Amino acid sequence: MSATHTTHDHRMAQRPAHRAGLRTVAFWEALKGGLALLGAYVFIRMIRRDVDFTEAAEHVLFHLHINPHHRWTQQFLHAAGKVSSTNIAMILSIAVVYAALRFIEGYGLWRQRIWAEWLAIISGCIYLPFEIYQVIRHPNELHWIILGINILVVLYIGWVRWDEIKDGRQQSAPV
Repeated sequence: MSATHTTHDHRMAQRPAHRAGLRTVAFWEALKGGLALLGAYVFIRMIRRDVDFTEAAEHVLFHLHINPHHRWTQQFLHAAGKVSSTNIAMILSIAVVYAALRFIEGYGLWRQRIWAEWLAIISGCIYLPFEIYQVIRHPNELHWIILGINILVVLYIGWVRWDEIKDGRQQSAPV
């Protein structure tokens, strides 16, 4: 048995309390990746049917019972009207890269990999300034929920890392 395999087995045996939490976050990350791909798929289907994006955006707002007179919905409708082939390629590329990152992070968290924990902390912290900006500029329940979940995930994964580092120091301390 290799030293790496033994270390991994020992690490897994130590962290049963973290396994459920990490797998919950892993599932959430994979779900976000899946939703990004689903959104990209729907977007491609709309393009193939020569859908008027402004009409499609209005249709989505209607079915979600969102007031089309809000400022952000007007911005959404305006952006839908400006979709071009360059924007489409960029949007699809971003969706695929985002989904791949979420799937990789989800896999790593599911397997309790240290690199995935660091990736989760870093990627979560990258979004925080944008989410805080949204809460300040356009405070609503959705923005607060997204910000709150992201803060909780970053704090939880940070706690898992801290706990692991602390345990590692205790094990390597001379007796």
